[in-house]
Amino acid sequence: MTLSPDVIVAYTTPAVAALQPATRTVPIVFTQVADPVSAGFVAGLAKPGGNITGFTPFEYSIGAKWLELLKEIAPHVTRVGVIRDPTSTSSIGQFAAIQSATRSFGVEVSPIGGRDARDIEHTVTEFARGSNCGLISAAAPFVFNNSGLIISLAARHRLPAVYPYRSFVADGGLISYGPDAIDLSRQAAGYVDRILKGEKPADLPVQGATKFELVINLKTAKALGLTVPPSVLARADEVIE
Repeated sequence: MTLSPDVIVAYTTPAVAALQPATRTVPIVFTQVADPVSAGFVAGLAKPGGNITGFTPFEYSIGAKWLELLKEIAPHVTRVGVIRDPTSTSSIGQFAAIQSATRSFGVEVSPIGGRDARDIEHTVTEFARGSNCGLISAAAPFVFNNSGLIISLAARHRLPAVYPYRSFVADGGLISYGPDAIDLSRQAAGYVDRILKGEKPADLPVQGATKFELVINLKTAKALGLTVPPSVLARADEVIE
């Protein structure tokens, strides 16, 4: 690598995948990588074993939490479309967790989305032709890159939707539950400091997020004709009005 950095900080799975072939010696600290073992970045969470370590945003089981929140805020929903990237291991894991919880909440779940913005628009529009529909956006770069489109489609078709990060709700989405991205970056900075002081990435375990936030957009709820239950409002870390 021509810049000869002492440490590289990488954000998201595609970034680490691009960096990994470039160096096996320069330490890499990542955030927002959901499954670094399956991706081949580390040998294990407790003992990464190479030049890469970092912080994962969540376990796949968070998918069941998203479904629970959707039913709490929109109890009439019986059909749930999950916008995901079918080529992403993370998306597959999240969708499986959502599927596993369907019986508990009495819903039917369908994968929607695809490979590009056109696929998202087509599949969401087709899905919305049914009744009692809601959406869950999985956490994947494909979804983030099309967040504006997904939020606008949810509004156009009057679909209650749950998102993985606060940024979606700040941009007009209904509700989100996910890790505090700033806190993850702060933890990553701690690892960078330790590496610069002589510690090895191979000896620094991959850690999960410890701080999660629930964010609700009341203006969007009102536009959808939804009344947010007091029990949900009481748990919210932030309410956007």
